[in-house]
Amino acid sequence: MKLPLLSRSDAFSCIPIRNPHVVETRLDTGEVLLAYPETLKPWFVTILQKIKKSPGLQRMRKLQLDILGSAVWDLVDGQSTVLEIIDLFAGCHQLYHKEAEISVVQFLRELGRRGIIGMKQAV
Repeated sequence: MKLPLLSRSDAFSCIPIRNPHVVETRLDTGEVLLAYPETLKPWFVTILQKIKKSPGLQRMRKLQLDILGSAVWDLVDGQSTVLEIIDLFAGCHQLYHKEAEISVVQFLRELGRRGIIGMKQAV
C-alpha cells in the first residue's frame, strides 16, 4: 500500500523518532556509531527461514556518523520537528537555511530508509 505524499509543510512538521532497537556508542572523536537491526524484505525472510529453520534472523548493521551526522543525530530527541532540527543545525554550524535543509533532510531520509528512525505527525 502506497502512502499519500505529504506537503512540504506537513513533512517539516513531522517529528523524527529513534528506533528503540538502535544501539548508540559515542566514540572518543565525538562521532556516533549506530548499531541497528538489518531490515530484510519479507520474501527474503521466508527464504531464510526455510533454509535455516531458525527464528533468530536478526542481524545487526553498523553505521558510523561523521561530526555533522552526529550533530543531527543528537538533535533527534523525539520532540523536535524536522524544521526545528534544520533551524538548530543551521544556527550551530553557521549555514544558510537552504544548505542546512538539504543536508538534514537527505540525512534523515537515509536514516529512515535504514530503519534507524521513523517519523510521527506532530499533534
